[in-house]
Amino acid sequence: METTKRLYRVDREDIAYLRGIIESYDGMAVVRTVDPHEAVIELLVAPGCQNSLSDLLKDLGNREALSLTPWVPEKEKENFLRRRYYTAVMGCQMNDYDSDYLGQVLQNEGYLPAKDPKEADLILINTCTVRAKAEHKAYSLLGRMAAIKRKRPGTILGMVGCMAQQKGPTLLEEFPDLDLVLGTREIRNIGAFLAKIQSKGGRVAATALQGGPLPFVNRPGYFSGRVSSFVSIMQGCDNFCTYCVVPYVRGREVSRPPEEITQEVTCLVQQGVQEVTLLGQNVNSYTYGEERRAGFPRLLRALDRVDGLKRMRFTTSHPKDLSPELIQCFGELEHLCPHIHLPFQSGSDRILHTMRRGYTRETYMALVEKIRDARPDIAVTADVMVGFPGESEEDFELTLDLIRKIQFDMLFSFKYSDRKGTYAATIKGKIPDP
Repeated sequence: METTKRLYRVDREDIAYLRGIIESYDGMAVVRTVDPHEAVIELLVAPGCQNSLSDLLKDLGNREALSLTPWVPEKEKENFLRRRYYTAVMGCQMNDYDSDYLGQVLQNEGYLPAKDPKEADLILINTCTVRAKAEHKAYSLLGRMAAIKRKRPGTILGMVGCMAQQKGPTLLEEFPDLDLVLGTREIRNIGAFLAKIQSKGGRVAATALQGGPLPFVNRPGYFSGRVSSFVSIMQGCDNFCTYCVVPYVRGREVSRPPEEITQEVTCLVQQGVQEVTLLGQNVNSYTYGEERRAGFPRLLRALDRVDGLKRMRFTTSHPKDLSPELIQCFGELEHLCPHIHLPFQSGSDRILHTMRRGYTRETYMALVEKIRDARPDIAVTADVMVGFPGESEEDFELTLDLIRKIQFDMLFSFKYSDRKGTYAATIKGKIPDP
């Protein structure tokens, strides 16, 4: 005799209770949530236990007034039950946000999340290319996922994100198991590309950087159970620091409408999220319409009024765009957390000039002093780079001196890494690893 599968639609708040009751009868049945949004559960009934389970369900319905409605899926929904996706995320918070964006789009298309890639019909690797090490990790993971696909014919294997944007169609040439390559602004079209692959076969690579930021997508209940979440307020960067590949893989700066951002934050709060972190390659330069430089402080003030939001953060800030109005927000907004991430990269004016950062060490230290005057208890964190081309011992000592004077709460320290297409990659005087 084989295990019997039964599908029921129940009240969402009863799922955990039903699981606890049914699985307390050791070996009789296992409860699996098929679709948390539709409140559909699947009972895997052990051989010979069908009658006992039916009696138990009838008793629960009568005694506990629990609603269990047998659910016979439509043909399309039946297909959905067999379609599961798995996403591996690498890199920064923006990739975390993009992965949640993909998750909501896919669930709206009928996919369900898989905890194990071996159970997935669609495997996505969300990649980073900001440093060479991130690329090596992505290639290694791609090899492992390709091995899973070869054991499960029909699985779609895709690579998205910054590395996918940079490498493009060459990834399909190098990796025959790869079916889908989507750049950072093409992930909005994943549903159409998957439909094309499934109906016509073949492979797809799409890396256009045109168009605005990702449109708002909402999947009610997707963020239930989370305390904090990310919200992208803009995409791309116009700074073109000489070492940075971001403008080439994320495109030029485009900001989202403030009304749409407020709507997204409100939806998150309604699902139980208490803290949001606003994301952008340079959030300080957020502008929409005619707001210009006052745009980001005005957005913060609007979000501070969202009913139910308890904490608000943002990252990443650029020192050259840190306005007095933004500094003032730290002393005035109730829900803005006392923390700022303000990368300085180097304490040497000579290196900062070569990096094309747009500020000096004195400017940076003065900004930190103003921030601490506005909010004395604020935590200041930063990024610093070691070994930029041409960096001397004196330049490095100036960096250490700045660190000692600022007394950061935390530092993210990185070794310089050549990135193809950036100006710094062409500069002579690379610093040897030793």
